[in-house]
Amino acid sequence: MQRISASILVASLVQKWETESQEGYEEFCKILGIPDDITQKGRDYKLITEVVQNGDEFTWTQVYPTNKTLSNKFVIGRECDMETIGGKKFKATVTLEGGKLSTSFPKYHHTSEIRGGKLVETSTTGSVVLIRTSKKI
Repeated sequence: MQRISASILVASLVQKWETESQEGYEEFCKILGIPDDITQKGRDYKLITEVVQNGDEFTWTQVYPTNKTLSNKFVIGRECDMETIGGKKFKATVTLEGGKLSTSFPKYHHTSEIRGGKLVETSTTGSVVLIRTSKKI
């Protein structure tokens, strides 16, 4: 298996993406304590994710169908201020490990990678895993 270089991964992430599928969504939301009505609304939504690069800094923006927008800025390998969709602010470091961007949120670990030309995001809390796959738009 060929290892993806950092520059190729970064270049392929800098795009606009739309959710194509989600696996483990309901169980993941339940374990995080997200209310059932919010989980229900989000089950089939098409989340738009846009990744922009400006020098070493990246902006990862997610636009939800409720017109809620969340943006986090980071430099790979440096601690930064981040925010969850629920508004919780925390410090984290985004790293590049094995061809994946990786960071720990307050209640789960998140990785992002390109597989088969698609953005695959994996969020893990305990034994519960959410996998979101997005296509370029």
